[in-house]
Amino acid sequence: MAEAIARDLGYEASSAGTHPGEEIAPNAIKVLSEIGLSVKNQFPKSTDDIETDSFDKIISMGCGVNCPNLRISQDWNLEDPHGREIDFYRETRDKIFNYLSDL
Repeated sequence: MAEAIARDLGYEASSAGTHPGEEIAPNAIKVLSEIGLSVKNQFPKSTDDIETDSFDKIISMGCGVNCPNLRISQDWNLEDPHGREIDFYRETRDKIFNYLSDL
């Protein structure tokens, strides 16, 4: 969700996780489509598979994970919505949107 929202706000962004799934969560796709955003050309990526040296900021969503090999600029301390109700995805989407809007 963060990558789609960031790109919509004009940021060059890439999203990755420590344990990426095989596909983007259907609830994430649904709540993004509710606000007119698409995950077209996005796919789950591991933090080990992306080049981070050119990024101005690396932001951790939190989700209870630790990334000692990344220079984290901010940690938003969000709970992972995976496996949660659709309303929790909406809340997480809105929090991400607000954080990104404040950058």
